[in-house]
Amino acid sequence: MSKIGKKKILIPKEVNLSINGDSLDIKGPFGSKKINLDTKLFEVNVSKNNELSIKPKRKNDDIKKMWGMNRSLLNNTVIGVHKGFVKTLEITGIGYKAAIKDNSLNLQLGHSHSTDFEIPKDVKISVEKQSIIKINGLDKQLVGTVASKIKSFRPSEPYKGKGIKEKGEYVLRKEGKKK
Repeated sequence: MSKIGKKKILIPKEVNLSINGDSLDIKGPFGSKKINLDTKLFEVNVSKNNELSIKPKRKNDDIKKMWGMNRSLLNNTVIGVHKGFVKTLEITGIGYKAAIKDNSLNLQLGHSHSTDFEIPKDVKISVEKQSIIKINGLDKQLVGTVASKIKSFRPSEPYKGKGIKEKGEYVLRKEGKKK
């Protein structure tokens, strides 16, 4: 049995859920999202006290694996349309800074040129104090992908700690050369 799949998803009052055949339409204060589910494998129920549950119609090893994943995807969507997801990136280094120009994020990261990152339409990026980047969105996977792509422009290096890292991320520091 899937431990994650058994858990019920509590639907907040601000979130509306409608089941249309193979798809679920979830609407909330931060937006709306549509999820496709395989109704041949899973059965989705909404109880009277606003709890969403997903159960497999038959049980074998492959379906048990997908049960927890589908429950997590539904839960992430409900959280995304209700509260949204936020990732905060910190830029460390002398002369390293970020700014938003039109629909792109302009990064100056110690190269001879500046790096422009095109902001996807479902994600909002804001820059605070030129060294803190906040990424907001209702899709957890897309927010994480954008954060990872921005971090890949200048990963934190272990000697001086310069680069881009997530807030709260620990960078293992190394000792420099000895005389």
